[in-house]
Amino acid sequence: MGAERSNLKAGPGLAPSRPRRWHWKRLLWLPVLLAAFSVLQVLVLRFIDPPLSTVMLWRYGEALGQGDWDYRLHYQWRDLEQMAPSLPISLVAAEDQRFPEHNGFDLQAIEKARDHNARGGRLRGASTISQQVAKNLFLWQGRSWVRKGLEVWYTLLIETLWPKSRILEMYANIAEFGDGIYGAQAAARQFWGKDAKRLSPAESARLAAVLPAPRRYAAARPGPYVQRRAAWIQRQARQLGGNAYLGED
Repeated sequence: MGAERSNLKAGPGLAPSRPRRWHWKRLLWLPVLLAAFSVLQVLVLRFIDPPLSTVMLWRYGEALGQGDWDYRLHYQWRDLEQMAPSLPISLVAAEDQRFPEHNGFDLQAIEKARDHNARGGRLRGASTISQQVAKNLFLWQGRSWVRKGLEVWYTLLIETLWPKSRILEMYANIAEFGDGIYGAQAAARQFWGKDAKRLSPAESARLAAVLPAPRRYAAARPGPYVQRRAAWIQRQARQLGGNAYLGED
C-alpha cells in the first residue's frame, strides 16, 4: 500500500513535464517548417502564375480602410513572349542594369547608394529586380529588420529556383504602373487601349519611368520628369545592346 501511495503521488507531479518538453520540441521545428513552406511557395510559383501578390492585397485593404469602396485592382497576367520586346529591356535599363549578371544583390549599387546616402540629400535605394519581386510577391509593406531578413531569404530562393527570365516575367506582371494597375497588360489596356504585345519602345520606356512612384507619375500623360527619364531609359536600353543583353533575339 505504501508503494502504491508513493506512485500515485509521483504520477501527477511528473505528468506536466512531458507536454512541456513536447511543446518546446514543436517550437524548435517551427523555423524548419516555415523555411520548407517558403521553398515550396517559390518552387510552385516557378510554374504557376500567381492570381495576386501581397502588395495588391495590401493596397486593396488600404483603400477599403480609407473608405474607398469603389477601388478596383487591374491585373492581367501575360507571359514574357506576349509582351513587346522593348518592355523587359526597358525595365532592366531603368531599375537594374546588372540584372543578368548578379545573383540577386548588386553589391556595387549597394556601395554607391551607401556612399550617396552618407553625404546626405535624398535617400537612394539599391534594390534589384529580384529583391523587388521577393518583397512585392511575398511580403508586407513597411520597414523592419524582420521584413528585410525575409526579403533576403526569398531573394536567395528566387535566384536559386527560378531562371532569370521567370524573375523578369514576374516583375513585369506584378509591378505597379498606376494606382491599382499591376502588370504590363493591365497598364497597356488602361493607358493606351492595346495589349502589352503592341507597346512601342517609347511606351515601354514610359512604363519603366514611373516605377519609382507610380501613383505620382503618369505614363499615359507624362510630365517633364517622365519624358526625360523615358528618353534616358531608351538610350540606356540601346547602349546595353537591346534584347541581346537579356539573351533574347
